[in-house]
Order: sequence, then C-alpha cells, then structure tokens
Amino acid sequence: MGLQEPSRVLELNASDERGIQVVRNKIKSFAQTVVSVPVSGYPCPPFKIIILDEADSMTADAQAALRRIMEAHSKITRFCLICNYVSRIIEPLASRCAKFRFKSLDSELSIARLSAISESESVNISKKGIEALVSASNGDLRRAVMTLQSAYRLDQSSQLEPEIINDICGVILITL
Repeated sequence: MGLQEPSRVLELNASDERGIQVVRNKIKSFAQTVVSVPVSGYPCPPFKIIILDEADSMTADAQAALRRIMEAHSKITRFCLICNYVSRIIEPLASRCAKFRFKSLDSELSIARLSAISESESVNISKKGIEALVSASNGDLRRAVMTLQSAYRLDQSSQLEPEIINDICGVILITL
C-alpha cells in the first residue's frame, strides 16, 4: 500500500471481530486518538482510517455502536466498510456511507489472473480446470483463488481438472 504510517490505519476483519466489545474497545480507542504529526516531506491527510472487512457479519448492536463512534469522531477518523450484502448493514449506519458496488469480473480477466497465479505458484491445473474455476466462482476472483488453493491442497500430485474443481464447489452437472 506504499508509505503509510501504521498509527493511521486500523484494519479488522469484522467476521472474526464482530462483537460490540471489539467496537467499544479497539475501534473506539483508535478513533479517539489524535492524529500524529505528519512525516516530514510526505503529505499526510489530517485523519486516520478504519477498514472493516466483512462488516455485514457484525451484530446489529456492534453496528449501532459503530454508528455512534462514526458520528462522534468523523473529523479525525474515516471508516471504510467492506461487505458482501449491504442489506445486512443497519439503515442508520448504511445511510452515513457512500456505497460503491463492484460488478463481477470478466471471465477472460479471471482466466488470465488465475493462469498467472497457477504458474507462479507451480500449481498444475488444466485450462479446462481454470475455466471450471471461473464458472463456479461467478466472477468472484477471491473465491476462485481460495478454491484453487483448496483444490491444490487436496491433491498436489496430479493435474487439477474440472471434476476436482466442481466437486470442491459443489457444482452438480446435469447430463441428458
């Protein structure tokens, strides 16, 4: 991420740390602290950033507490909530956020990236195996990479074929 001052960024995976105690302790204490003096010669914004991945898995109470913290400390702290389902974010919290939706990746881009990953990590997977990975992940590259990793761990001795990928993803093929 380039030059960043660790005291200016707090990143949490909300699926691991989703309770109200984490919000009251970790997030609140980080949000309250005053921004340190900028590093000389490097332009720094006058705020800190809290990144909450999988924020949609936070409890409703934790989200309500987060909303109050956002209101109280918005001058010195910015919040980035990453979620899969915006409908799981309580309305009072969602209304305070700018929403950016990302569409699924193009199949060709996914195939190219998975091919590059497979090559750099020495994963033996067929072209049809990569295509099955892209098809099963519906444009979600993170899911495709995690499935590739699981398939490789399952069987490192042979080439990964569509059958293995489909089994891992629970794809049911209908033949007539």
